[in-house]
Amino acid sequence: MAAQTFDVIVIGAGPGGYVAAIRASQLGQKVAIVERENLGGICLNWGCIPTKALLRSAEVFHLMHRAKEFGLSAAGIDFDLNAVVARSRGVAKQLSGGIGHLMKKNKVTVFMGEANVPAKGKVTVKTDKGTEELTAKSIILATGARARELPGLEADGDLVWTYRHALQPKRMPKKLLVIGSGAIGIEFASFFNTLGADTTVVEVMDRVLPVEDAEISAFAKKAFIKQGMKILEKTTVKKLDRAKGKVTAHLEDAKGTTTQEFDTVISAVGIVGNIENLGLEALGVKIDRTHVVTDEFCRTGIEGLYAIGDIAGAPWLAHKASHEGVMVAELIAGGHPHPIKPGSIAGCTYCQPQVASVGMTEAKAKEAGFDIKVGRFPFIGNGKAIALGEAEGMIKTVFDAKTGELLGAHMVGAEVTELIQGYVIGRSLETTEEDLMNTVFPHPTLSEMMHESVLDAYGRALHI
Repeated sequence: MAAQTFDVIVIGAGPGGYVAAIRASQLGQKVAIVERENLGGICLNWGCIPTKALLRSAEVFHLMHRAKEFGLSAAGIDFDLNAVVARSRGVAKQLSGGIGHLMKKNKVTVFMGEANVPAKGKVTVKTDKGTEELTAKSIILATGARARELPGLEADGDLVWTYRHALQPKRMPKKLLVIGSGAIGIEFASFFNTLGADTTVVEVMDRVLPVEDAEISAFAKKAFIKQGMKILEKTTVKKLDRAKGKVTAHLEDAKGTTTQEFDTVISAVGIVGNIENLGLEALGVKIDRTHVVTDEFCRTGIEGLYAIGDIAGAPWLAHKASHEGVMVAELIAGGHPHPIKPGSIAGCTYCQPQVASVGMTEAKAKEAGFDIKVGRFPFIGNGKAIALGEAEGMIKTVFDAKTGELLGAHMVGAEVTELIQGYVIGRSLETTEEDLMNTVFPHPTLSEMMHESVLDAYGRALHI
């Protein structure tokens, strides 16, 4: 059978791949996309989207318990875990179907199957019907990543879960251990804890949410403890002894090893790139710790071969993958796009309280040799936050004292994942403190705290 010829072949239909395919098609390229599982990838089907649907259920459940505060009454408050999960799966299905529609609309040919790159410009796809041979001048690798499994802590789907099992739980955990307090770990801890699980989080680093600013981590930790979570920092899970219906975890910290019993363990200890069975080694693609090495334009060093998103390394975020996809599509079509700056990509964690950040932490800015000015503003000083009944939180801004450049912004509290974008735009437009001070923020909104935090950095805060 003759090979089918395209201008661009994208391998992986997650938020990096499908966006790259759409943009390439918009730019007049003939595009094929290969996906082995679900259109929309992990993010839409097993990651960002379904977890947010679960967390929304937990948030509403939490608010129902607070009805009295708002002059409302709600009796017999309960939840149906199966129905909560069914809603989450429905949301994922709706969006995954939407991607299929977008592929048709943009005339992207979809191949469902396993891809291999046997040579430069060639892709073979194992489908249900046999093997398809495709050729293209440009190939974009967007195969994503999967959960890292540590020896002895492997998931079994019964007692020990990965994020996949946690998204479709067979039961409600009574006593839960979450290993890892990055975004994934803390979101699941937040979800199950809110629904009543006795939750313990173990973090090997010296604080929870270790990539966040230390002050934000400390604030979030206090809130988690207040909600009943147990947080064990500088602690390692050495091994798990599994028995019927229970797991004994051996926990090691500076004082030695202790054991604790749980009925469920969620492992969220990072990710590894999906680099296997693609033929990358034979092509001479450079791999570093399961990630494809690329330059700032996502080029692999092999002519016509690009890698975007999680497979190309940190930050492991859907929005970074999508923007890399657009950048590469424009590069292939002869454009001159700007490279993606990791420092201008926001991170969002949807626990309770939410956490969001962009740019440098205070410690990183000092390490980089900047003379800095730091501003802070608490939610308790904001009228909208008090009216919402969400008076716990803070916004922190870090500026270069010499130039007024916004080096970083860090937030914890209600809806901060929506607020952070203001500072992201600010950094994109190379805003100074003066621009931000002269911006009129609408009242009453949570966004006013962003203004106040900037004012505070320069000793000019009005409401504190």
